[in-house]
Amino acid sequence: MIVINTTVVWVTIACYVLVLVIIGIISGRKSKSIADFTVGGRNAGAWLSALSYGTAYFSAVMFVGYAGKTGLSFGMWGILAGIGNAVFGSLLAWAVLARRTRDVSARLKIKTMPEYFEKRYNSKGLKTFAAVVIFIFLIPYSASVYSGLASIADVLLGIPDTIFLIIIAVLAVLLVILGGYLVQARADFVQGIVMMIGVFLLLVFIIRCDKVGGIEGLREYAQSKTGLPTLNGPQWVSLMATVLMTSFGTWGLPQMIQKYFGIKDDRQAKRGIVISTFFAFLIAGGGYFIGSLCHKYYTAGVDMPKADYIVPNMLKDSSLPNILLGIIIILLLSASVSTLCSITISASTTMSIDLIADKSKKQISDGNVKNLTRLFAVLFIIISYVVANTRTPILDMMSYSWGIISGSFLAPYVLSLYVKKLNKTGAWASVLTGFCIAIVPAFCKVLNLCGSENETVLKLMSQGPHYACAAMIASIIVCLAVSFATSKSGKSENNEFFYTGVIENE
Repeated sequence: MIVINTTVVWVTIACYVLVLVIIGIISGRKSKSIADFTVGGRNAGAWLSALSYGTAYFSAVMFVGYAGKTGLSFGMWGILAGIGNAVFGSLLAWAVLARRTRDVSARLKIKTMPEYFEKRYNSKGLKTFAAVVIFIFLIPYSASVYSGLASIADVLLGIPDTIFLIIIAVLAVLLVILGGYLVQARADFVQGIVMMIGVFLLLVFIIRCDKVGGIEGLREYAQSKTGLPTLNGPQWVSLMATVLMTSFGTWGLPQMIQKYFGIKDDRQAKRGIVISTFFAFLIAGGGYFIGSLCHKYYTAGVDMPKADYIVPNMLKDSSLPNILLGIIIILLLSASVSTLCSITISASTTMSIDLIADKSKKQISDGNVKNLTRLFAVLFIIISYVVANTRTPILDMMSYSWGIISGSFLAPYVLSLYVKKLNKTGAWASVLTGFCIAIVPAFCKVLNLCGSENETVLKLMSQGPHYACAAMIASIIVCLAVSFATSKSGKSENNEFFYTGVIENE
């Protein structure tokens, strides 16, 4: 193992920060309206949209938390999660959702997910509920991004994680405050390129390192019981739950859906399918592949680090060149900053636009809405940092967030793009069903933090992916069943304007 030259690493980080600040200042001058701030003026091309989507999708949560945990539990079977993310979370998601979402959001000048629900179901109550749930339950996901970077700071830089996390928080605040979506999307383009180059180089060096032993070493590992273990029924269920939650969970997340709002036109949306899928195959496939090699480095129960520390220690023990380590840290920084920005913009805009501005008796100007959004963004990032210090495992925090939000909102969003007979009653029924199912593990976690060591509580709080999948499936069934049942009872609603209407002014 080589000695890490932290000077080289810090110089690399400084260059990265400088580039982002320059992008923020230059692009921020073009952000004039609230539409520019939230959806980038609806003028994003395929590369900008696809890389912004991909960098919001994959962060240190995947590289550090999920890759290490799935590798530890399932060996090379964990790569299925990366393949699922590319096929279901990117290819199928863009093919099914992007064009229709772009069309309706452009016609009706929709800026946020709660506003989408109000326009589709004629329900201010649903809009308010969605705004509150999104703000509160995006916090655990944001916190998981911080936690993913804490182990990087500790293992690779040898510094207190507080310093590293402050860098992330300040960068995220700067990019959001300087210009919101417009600045973030341009920064994401640069960060996406860095991520692709970094993962490619990392794969080459990891495979060639002594611990892995090249292609021959991979072949031997794949034939071993630790490389491709025989999974029992519960293990397969757990793996599939992780695959489905991390893939289809993106279909109901506001920070992902809002990427479709900013696409320029149908042509760019079609091109975005190819770009986002390639990006996901490389980034997610590469990330999970690296995590799946952990048994080549360590022995479970002997010297295997804790799940959230497996990948950082693998990188440290791979004898990587110092400059490559710097690039890898920038890769993780890029992925995490872009994800944090996307989450923060989605959470803060729901509060400023969907709650404060919507409930205000007086008309609030664009400038004041932008300032409110910035204020909520800073508040959101501070709260996320506090939650990250509860030291909850990364996989658990992310599953609580994705499970509750996607479990609640995937069905009324996705189905509404294709099924005109859905109504407000069905939407409410599906939202509440998904929410009540998905919140069980998070509620058990709260009980545990309050001192409960009950065996059932401890078991349920670690089953976030299982409950997330159950919530998404149940909410789809309930949304369709209740909508059709109540429509036959005379409770159908006239929503033709949602599918054909046009609002002229942004």
